[in-house]
Amino acid sequence: MSNYKMKDIPLLERPRERMKQVGVSNLSDRELLAIILKTGTKDLSANDLAIEILKKYDLYAMKNLTESNLMTIKGIGVVKAQELISAIELGRRIYSSHNDNLLNLKNAEEIYLATKDLFYNKKQELFYCLYFDVKQNLIAKKLLFMGTINKSTVHPREIFKEAYLLSAASIICVHNHPSNDVLPSKADILLTENLIKTGNIQGIPVIDHIIVGDNTFYSFYNHKEILNL
Repeated sequence: MSNYKMKDIPLLERPRERMKQVGVSNLSDRELLAIILKTGTKDLSANDLAIEILKKYDLYAMKNLTESNLMTIKGIGVVKAQELISAIELGRRIYSSHNDNLLNLKNAEEIYLATKDLFYNKKQELFYCLYFDVKQNLIAKKLLFMGTINKSTVHPREIFKEAYLLSAASIICVHNHPSNDVLPSKADILLTENLIKTGNIQGIPVIDHIIVGDNTFYSFYNHKEILNL
């Protein structure tokens, strides 16, 4: 380990100075991490900490990092872990927001693949609604409810209020089962039936409800002949 401080690096080689000189897109992953970290510790510079993170996690793995993952690295405490997790989450949201209007999702498998990362490592149920235009282009993705999902906690009025605000033509609901058992519960079935009936009345059909697990999913639309929806 180098044990030098950022002040020991020649001025023009420091990440912030290099960003001024060459632009952020030309910085290395290490330099970007060092800027986010801002400071090091008594024994390690921000540059050293960035190197240690990249030794342990590649960029693909970093998208799913948790505070506890990061805090296994010497020199990364709660504050630095939270700063890094926040930066990663912001990047994920920016990327997701950019791509929402580009997605044309035609079936349950495509929707599962496009949304499964939203539920990675989540310990509680999250209920998202995907709102589509008449050409089945995704307009927006909204997290509307958290916790145990059932008919009493998921309010159709909130789901359809968003649909009206977005001028959506149809809705697909997606939620996870942290247990990884994607078979619908009785509450899931009752909720889905209620949402479909409400959507038909409102003229904004709920065309699927997808339950997501770690590596699999259940689509009500794909099983409608079984559930008689």
